[in-house]
Amino acid sequence: MKNFRTIENIFKGPESHMVGDGFKVSQYLPVGIKDIERLSPFLLLDYHAPHHYEPSSTRLGVGAHPHRGFETVTIAYDGKVEHHDNKGNHGIIGPGDVQWMTAASGIMHKEYHETEFSKNGGILHMIQLWVNLPKDKKMIEPRYQALLKEDMGTFKLDDNQGEVSIIAGEFQGINGPASTFTNINIYNINLKNYGKVILRESGNFNTGILVLKGEVKINEDKICKETDFILFDNIEGNISVQSITEEALFIVLSGEPINEPIASYGPFVMNTVEEIDEAYEDFRNNKFGTENF
Repeated sequence: MKNFRTIENIFKGPESHMVGDGFKVSQYLPVGIKDIERLSPFLLLDYHAPHHYEPSSTRLGVGAHPHRGFETVTIAYDGKVEHHDNKGNHGIIGPGDVQWMTAASGIMHKEYHETEFSKNGGILHMIQLWVNLPKDKKMIEPRYQALLKEDMGTFKLDDNQGEVSIIAGEFQGINGPASTFTNINIYNINLKNYGKVILRESGNFNTGILVLKGEVKINEDKICKETDFILFDNIEGNISVQSITEEALFIVLSGEPINEPIASYGPFVMNTVEEIDEAYEDFRNNKFGTENF
């Protein structure tokens, strides 16, 4: 019998809702797992499935809002997204690019459709993750990482079966460019020609896969379709993923859990309710800085 890492659950996200006026998303995490700690350090996953936006004379998106205590990671597959924050960071990402913002002690930011994309319209396809920070890093200075497609670590599968694009952590000894505060692996796998890949994530890492395109067979027997999220049990064992369509795309999220209390409310994620109250008080007293940037 093959030593596969078993599946705990397979689920789809709830009905999509609008975030601001520019992002039509389904919140997979924590909705699908019920317990916000189950996939630690990943707190939230908003999946923006491919959606066509009509040309707009006004830029669609989300206006200035605060965060504290974690990181936002925006991964683009189609379309272009623009970011500004009140620490002077600005970036535009397109297919294959990633924006990695460490909110930490507090930041104001806004995200919206890039100017030309907004004018012309088109398909937007993206993911936003919230990644928790350990207690001793929650109040450090904010920072921003612009990770472009050409920066990603790349591992090509044998026999033209596709490739792995590593954003954070490592795959088969190849590292991604993201600087992280805990041990996490985030990578996209694009399988071609009915290709197959074996994942070797540590059994103590919380691990899940979201299928973004096509259909795959997990561990040689379980068929999973587009928009399925597969959560794996925390046991040692490999994960086999084979495309049963000519092409398949999926993202792997895997990380060592942060075994600390989580207090989450609105745009803040801390360790205690008192720290959440303090964050709101600081925001009301303009300690996060100006909204005009």
